Amino acid sequence: MKTRDAVSLISKIKEKTSRFILNEMAAEGINDLATSHGDIIYALYNHQRLTMAEIAKNIRKDKSTVTALIDKLVRTGYVVKERDVTDSRIVHVALTAKGEALEPVFEDISQRLLDTFYANITDDEKKELLRILIKIYDNF
Repeated sequence: MKTRDAVSLISKIKEKTSRFILNEMAAEGINDLATSHGDIIYALYNHQRLTMAEIAKNIRKDKSTVTALIDKLVRTGYVVKERDVTDSRIVHVALTAKGEALEPVFEDISQRLLDTFYANITDDEKKELLRILIKIYDNF
């Protein structure tokens, strides 16, 4: 393998992890979400309520992409949008009971993904991998 194959390999790993997550969600009966929704739902698990701008910053996606993703989450009943009482231009997003109910399922899927991802990898190798990936990310 040549060093120039790294980008292709990263892309293939992304595809495999996405397929893994989708298969695991389907096995749990979750068929109305894409992997891109997971970042938003996870951010809302860590914060009770976020603005659209905060979500975009948190998950590193542009606001128009976040708006489309959240609109789908509203339609499927996982989140609600609420206008700010003092500034109607600001929209807050919060999980519904249906969205909150996904947390233990998502945690299980995440753990299975990490177990697979890091199988046969030492703790030192994990740290080194993360260090290198952060450097590559920061290059862009």
